[in-house]
Amino acid sequence: MSFHVEAGEIFGFLGPNGSGKSTTIKILLEIIFPSSGSAKLLEKPLGDRGVKRQIGFLPENPYFYDYLTAEQFLRFHGHLQQMSGRQLSKRIPEVLDVVGMRGTAKYRLRSFSKGMLQRVGLAQAILHDPKLVILDEPMTGLDPIGRKEVRDIMIDLRQQGKTVFFSTHILSDVESICDRVAILNKGNLLSCGRLDELVSVESKYVDLVWDRSPQQWEKWLQEFHAEYISQGDGLYCKLIPAAEEAAPQFEDRLQKMIASGLSQGGRLHSVSRKSETLEDLFVRQVGHLESRV
Repeated sequence: MSFHVEAGEIFGFLGPNGSGKSTTIKILLEIIFPSSGSAKLLEKPLGDRGVKRQIGFLPENPYFYDYLTAEQFLRFHGHLQQMSGRQLSKRIPEVLDVVGMRGTAKYRLRSFSKGMLQRVGLAQAILHDPKLVILDEPMTGLDPIGRKEVRDIMIDLRQQGKTVFFSTHILSDVESICDRVAILNKGNLLSCGRLDELVSVESKYVDLVWDRSPQQWEKWLQEFHAEYISQGDGLYCKLIPAAEEAAPQFEDRLQKMIASGLSQGGRLHSVSRKSETLEDLFVRQVGHLESRV
């Protein structure tokens, strides 16, 4: 694979289990080493110690010394980043507040829930004010409020000019905050770019709900190649663009179908256009999951 991440953006790294997301991150951080190829972080080759001091990292399954308090844990990691005691005394309460853990500095980690531990892990990743923050599945174990708070933290980091690179399975989070995304499968990069470039904004299909069905509705649906969904008091059907049908042609077919239905005594309740989502793109590109062995 080959891709780049722009400075000051939130970059989403997507892929099914076993696709190589964590492996890529571990290579970038020199936790493991590649058999071939090369990579750069902050425009310098891997291994540069000055660059490593500017990186914050939260692994997918972080290990915590649970006999430590939150403050002791953060102070330990701060010393690894060569932060002074005075800096840490000021910074630790700030980051605990940022991740929604105010007042927990003196509590031992063994008393924390999984979500609380995830927040402390995020606090250590941003403790030393890094330029680049790499997060491997940062939403793991968080409730909806916690997920929103983590999204807000990422957005705030971007507003500060920092770069956020994170992997996730939660596509709705990616759609809401990411500037660009990459989709990975079986170690191969399938696509990379801005969401509005990758996801089609044209209609994927149109749902039509009729309070009263047109006369001879079965023949009418066949005429316009619409799918029958259900019929109660009215009719719910779906119109899908054909493989080679251009957007104007599809729109013309839709309008003719509506006009024809109304002329046959139908009463239209609603027309709902459905555009492609990131989930549609993901499923279309990755396809059915096979064995990772």
